[in-house]
Amino acid sequence: MTTIPLTVRALLLVLALAGLVLPWWFNLQFFAAGGSVAPASFFGAAFANALTTAITIDVYLAAIAFGIGVAMDRGAGPRRWWAVPLAFGLGLSLALPGYLWWRSGRR
Repeated sequence: MTTIPLTVRALLLVLALAGLVLPWWFNLQFFAAGGSVAPASFFGAAFANALTTAITIDVYLAAIAFGIGVAMDRGAGPRRWWAVPLAFGLGLSLALPGYLWWRSGRR
């Protein structure tokens, strides 16, 4: 693997942190307003209209592709699997730059 400049690694870390904070700001508002992760409530909100449906499908397809990429990245070793549940549990916008940051620091 090539050496990644420190500025790129710092940007990936900032993006991962933003990917945690920004989406969860809205997730917490959703839960505070009575939203739930119960499938009927959660998917009802996720597919409430054409726009949210498009965004939901886009993110889930990207998360599946990311999971395939992690699976294929055998050079990262068995510890690489942390990124897949993170992508589906906390968010792809955290897991993807977080994984790239983590991976760029491995020799």
